[in-house]
Amino acid sequence: MGIPSGLRHEAGGQYLETVPTNPASQVTSADAAPITTRGMAGQAAAALGILTGLWVALSPLFLVLQHGGTNASIANVIAGLVVAAFGTFALVSRRGFPGLQFASLVLGVWVLISSFILNAKFSVAAPMFWSNTWSGVILALLALGALVTLRPSRR
Repeated sequence: MGIPSGLRHEAGGQYLETVPTNPASQVTSADAAPITTRGMAGQAAAALGILTGLWVALSPLFLVLQHGGTNASIANVIAGLVVAAFGTFALVSRRGFPGLQFASLVLGVWVLISSFILNAKFSVAAPMFWSNTWSGVILALLALGALVTLRPSRR
């Protein structure tokens, strides 16, 4: 099985992704950016965070969140879209934006505890408790995982 055309194997177990600065020029080793397992794990965590954020944003369409009032639906839509946007920015960034992953961690904790806070004014339905609890835990764990992969490695 061959290596994909844009990747070359280098000593040390890393692959180098060739990114030419000038398409007409020859690609050299200096033009290549390393792809590590940690980098791929951070990208996977950001992608799964985007999907979880989209679920949180779209869950009011599929689940009964609250008996009366719309504050739970609005809170879920806002938190979900912000998490999806942060994940998208972190995914397309070369550095991963650790600050955005930390903000996703905070929003994951908010999604986790929001059911209990929003229950004070209108009663919250059981599907919201389960959906937000699992979504919040997943978002927090993914953000923690992405933060661990973004920290500089010590060699």
